[in-house]
This record gives sequence, C-alpha cells and structure tokens, in this order.
Amino acid sequence: MENLTAKAFELRKDILDMIYRGKCGHIGGDFSVLDILVTLYYKQMNISPELVNDPNRDRFILSKGHSVEALYAVLADKGFFPKEDLLTYSKYQSKYIGHPNNKINGIEMNSGSLGHGLSVSVGMALAGKMNKASYRVYTVMGDGELAEGSVWEGAMSGGHYHLDNLCAVVDRNRLQISGSTEEVMSQDSQDERWASFGWNVIHAVGNDIMALDNAFEQAKAVKGKPTVIIADTIKGYGVSFIENSAPWHHKVPSEEEYQKAVNELEERRKTSYE
Repeated sequence: MENLTAKAFELRKDILDMIYRGKCGHIGGDFSVLDILVTLYYKQMNISPELVNDPNRDRFILSKGHSVEALYAVLADKGFFPKEDLLTYSKYQSKYIGHPNNKINGIEMNSGSLGHGLSVSVGMALAGKMNKASYRVYTVMGDGELAEGSVWEGAMSGGHYHLDNLCAVVDRNRLQISGSTEEVMSQDSQDERWASFGWNVIHAVGNDIMALDNAFEQAKAVKGKPTVIIADTIKGYGVSFIENSAPWHHKVPSEEEYQKAVNELEERRKTSYE
C-alpha cells in the first residue's frame, strides 16, 4: 500500500507551491489539516472522480474553508481535475479561489463562512437516513470556528436525530488568526460539550494517519449517535519555522523561506520511508 505519510509531505509541497505562486493562502491550517484529508480521501471515503454524481457517494464538507489549498492538492492528486489547474490558483478569472467553490469537480459546497459546515452536513446526513442511503457524511472544522453559535445548533440537531452516518472532525491546532484559542475563546471543555448534545467523542493524534484511520474506523462502528473526532494537530505541521506560529495562519513565504520549506518537506518525505 502507498506510504500515505510520504504522500502527505509531497502534497504539502504542492500546497506550498500554490501559496507561493498565488501570493496568498492559509498555510498553517493547510498543513495541520492535510493528514485528516489524506486519511479520508485515500483510506476512508467512498468517493472518486467516477463517483461524483453517484447518490451513494460519501459526502465531505470542508467547513474551515480557508484551508482550501489542502483540499485542492488532494483532489488534484486523486484525479478530480488536472494537476495543472493548480497553476491558476488565485489568478484572475480562475475558479480555484481562496475558499471551496462547487464549480470545481469534487467539491460539494461553497464554504468558509465559518460555522455553516456542520449544519449543512447534518442536513445531508438526515437526508441519507430518510432515503435509507448507505453514504456517510464527513465535515472538518477548525477549533477557532467552534466559537460560532451555529456549530452548536448543528451539534444539537445531529444528536437529536441520532445521525450515526455523520462524523465531524475538529482540527485542534490551538491557534487562530488572532492567537491561541484558549486566550480568544477557550475550547478545552469540548468533550463535555459534544457529549451533552448526544455525540460520541474520540480523540486522535491529528498528524498521524494510522491513528486517524483507527479513529474513523471506530466512528463507523458507533450506532445511534454521531461521532466527533477531536484531532490534536500542530499548526503548520511539517516545516519547523511554520509550526505553532500564529502569524503563519495567513502568510506568503519569501523566496528564502520557500526554499527552506521545500528542503524540510523533502527531508521529512524521505525519512517517512525509514
């Protein structure tokens, strides 16, 4: 089987290239969330370019839509659109813009207005239950996003309707644009919050594909309630000077920083085979 850890470091290079060329992008969140996306698209979800119109395809919503560069990199690598399209990212009249755009093959919903993804995912999961469909629905949220009240309306609905075909993931990197999540709006009571709305709660190391794969398998086995996976990640994971740095929430690397990041990612990719 393909080494997905190495794949994730290759895709971080694609993300870095996009942001460097396009002169914009949310590199910190892209790098923290990427292993979650790789686990879903390469291991867990019933989705492929051939299934984009299949009513039984699994659904994915990137609620933290500002990390779209990570999603573009995965979709291109999986063949949903030509990889050369990424060269147009953030260019004039390109459909590859800074948030998910459902004019692009494989993207279910325009997202990025934070707090909306979970509620839409609840609707998709509820429709699946009503239609007795086999698909599962996945959504990924940022931890800073959880300050939005609409997240908890969605959580209440998901628990009320016992949506065991729904799995939410929190990219718990503990940083947002204005600093630490614990300083901006504390999130350390997440377990109790989700459980109070009738959700199954799982913790996983969010930059470990094997740990994530195990967590998603556990979620599939849960009946009668939705699951949230709190994925403990490192913002900017994979590049030493980007990791755990709030200013890299949205920042374009200089030429020197770009080359240093490329070198680090290549080294990490090589060592992942050892």
